[in-house]
Amino acid sequence: MEAAASASFLAPSPSFTLFRASKVVPRMLSLCDLKSVACFPICNNKKENHTSKLYIIPLKTVTRFCSSKSSLESLHFGEAAQNTTANSGFSSPNENQRINEIERELNELFDEVKRMIRMGKKDDAVDLLNANYEVVKDQMNAGTKGIEEAAILDVIALGYVAVGDLKTVGSLLNVMKDVIDNLKDDTPHLDSILMHMGSMYSTLSTFGKSLDAYQRAFDIMERTYGKDSTFLVTPYLAVAKVLGSVGKATKAIEKYQCAITILESKRGAESKDLVVPLLGLGNLLLKERRVDDAEIHFTRVLDIYIKLYGQNDGRIGLAMSSLAQVKCAQGKSDEAIQLYQRALQVMKDSNYLSQDDGIMEKMRVDLAELLHAVGRGQEGRELLEECLLITEKHKGKGHPSLVTHMINLATSYSRSKNYAEAEHLLRRSLEIMINQKGTDDQSVSFPMLQLAITLYNLKQDEEAEKLAMDALRIREKAFGKDSLPVGEALDCLVSIQTRLGKDDSELLVLLGRILDIQEKEFGYESEEVLVTLKKIVFFLEKLGRRDEMLPLQRRLFVLRKKYKQMVHY
Repeated sequence: MEAAASASFLAPSPSFTLFRASKVVPRMLSLCDLKSVACFPICNNKKENHTSKLYIIPLKTVTRFCSSKSSLESLHFGEAAQNTTANSGFSSPNENQRINEIERELNELFDEVKRMIRMGKKDDAVDLLNANYEVVKDQMNAGTKGIEEAAILDVIALGYVAVGDLKTVGSLLNVMKDVIDNLKDDTPHLDSILMHMGSMYSTLSTFGKSLDAYQRAFDIMERTYGKDSTFLVTPYLAVAKVLGSVGKATKAIEKYQCAITILESKRGAESKDLVVPLLGLGNLLLKERRVDDAEIHFTRVLDIYIKLYGQNDGRIGLAMSSLAQVKCAQGKSDEAIQLYQRALQVMKDSNYLSQDDGIMEKMRVDLAELLHAVGRGQEGRELLEECLLITEKHKGKGHPSLVTHMINLATSYSRSKNYAEAEHLLRRSLEIMINQKGTDDQSVSFPMLQLAITLYNLKQDEEAEKLAMDALRIREKAFGKDSLPVGEALDCLVSIQTRLGKDDSELLVLLGRILDIQEKEFGYESEEVLVTLKKIVFFLEKLGRRDEMLPLQRRLFVLRKKYKQMVHY
């Protein structure tokens, strides 16, 4: 049998790519949005080479402190603070005024850090945070490790989260833990610091420490405010999110339900405060494939929004989007499409979010993916083109965020056999990534490999081989030789080199590497393994190595039987 005759199963396997045929878009990471910070003392000083202020306060003038009521309201769903002055240890107006000043300066510091980041002055923001860290470090070296020091470290760590320096955040958390472990639970503001630590540990995927911090904060709040206080909603939701992340869905569901019960009791069954826990619970149930249960909670969110804001408010669109996911999971594609379309139209008409907002973008991409899945590729392609045009308009024609949209659109064109358009988009995306990251960054390998596949389909095999080999080299260095991205590149390279007539024995070696990776990543009985086994058997037969073929053929027979039964079932 000639190599060309095997093209149908030797072509680059869509199921082995990161941009899978069933997934129009690789999901993008979103930045952490720090909504608020509890109010603690920080520093006040000026560096001559910066326009920003460094807020440095002599901590020894403050023995105990507490947030103002307004800060507690933002953190705890608006419940009035109980005995704030009594708990704080302050008795005179002058001391309360002092705390208000501390709060103001803290907010100014954090706002300044965020302003610098928005303006692209990340180095200045880091200098600002470092200067404050040096002050508190000196105080700690002098033997002072109290709540004030913990508070300053907390704010500095939150600043580094905003900067994106998670390595420094991890180091600061180690220092903070050493301080708070020696503080008593009745120390004012310890609960807020613990909540921030839990959030930062979660950002670092250190989920065990995250749960420990949240649990201690919860215990403090429960003793202070009572078991049915809405102050407990925040830690309940935080714990539920972490438990869901580590696969403990049953416990996570219990925590969500506790939060919902408290809010229903205190705020009523139609309170807008229920939206966050209902959405969190609905998303978890959807992830656990409890689709009908998820639908109940998403429908409730939609009903709350309609009653509060009417039929044409942008928030209605968000709830419809969640319901669309449910309908999609139920196999009700037409209903899902209608919900997505209605959601996008409502949000556009209401100007609830900017057209380039990440939520709007995700909704368009999800709808495009669904339209492709049901055979309405042209409509899906129009949505992907809209995503690209909106991003170009708001971020410019050379922005790296364009690359995902270009690859998605190119994938759509490839499905419709319009490889020329796909090639044009992929060359543009590759050029953007090289300009942004250089020629050897791992991110460059993704448009590079997609372009190699497209050129393979255009029968431009020499250039396709070069691109595939470059992508393989980059990925081996970035991810390791036994990684899934490397397996993807090898799969593409084997297909191209087969048509180029390269040595069959060398191709068998590459296929062996692919098989090892797939067995490790997908399991010994996966469909990906079945496809690769067929390729290996083909080459062994071609080379006359029948003794090696027999055990693989028996394995293939078992796998084919298994998947045939699954299809009939």
